[in-house]
Amino acid sequence: MGSEGPKAVTIHINGFKKFQGIAENPTETVVNNLKAYVERRGLPAGVTLGSSTVLEAAGDGALPTLLKTLESSISQTNTNNEQVIWIHLGVNSGSSKFALERQAVNEATFLCPDQLGWQPQQIPVVLEDGGISRSRQTSLSTEAILKFLKKKGFDVVISDDAGRFVCNYVYYHSLRFAEQKGHKSLFVHVPLFSTIDEDTQMQFVATLFEAVASTC
Repeated sequence: MGSEGPKAVTIHINGFKKFQGIAENPTETVVNNLKAYVERRGLPAGVTLGSSTVLEAAGDGALPTLLKTLESSISQTNTNNEQVIWIHLGVNSGSSKFALERQAVNEATFLCPDQLGWQPQQIPVVLEDGGISRSRQTSLSTEAILKFLKKKGFDVVISDDAGRFVCNYVYYHSLRFAEQKGHKSLFVHVPLFSTIDEDTQMQFVATLFEAVASTC
């Protein structure tokens, strides 16, 4: 038997800009600062930080940008052995913990307009996928990732409800894209910086990379 090195894992990440009620989105800060942070801290063997993107907090009007961002990960993939993973960060202002979202549903019901003024009510995120009861699950092991993060001391839970707003909308499209392309996708909700400070959140995301890579 030949010895094999660590599997190549490229992780792309996105956060969001401000939206109604959230003047400063912590995910925008985390994503913008992540490249410099991981360069100082280092990443596990075989793991590479791909793109770091901050998206408009919007659904349908921002969809072309989202799809272009997802498509860009294909052109950056160098080897057939490379595992491509998308991590999406969104803020939950009412939470005091990090939450690993296990699934997204094919429903867009926005309680307030998104940043581009769109406010759908009970419509499918992807019409071709059928009704709003359809859901898609991440192929990553949220249980293994949870265990890894808890061992490192982070207060984190698994969630089966990513809402029906922009976070769920983006996650559903990402899970669908990942399934088509053989990639993996995970959405993680984070609290405000006033609840969990910026440095701790930066540490969390860097450790999340380790956790995700260890399950591949």
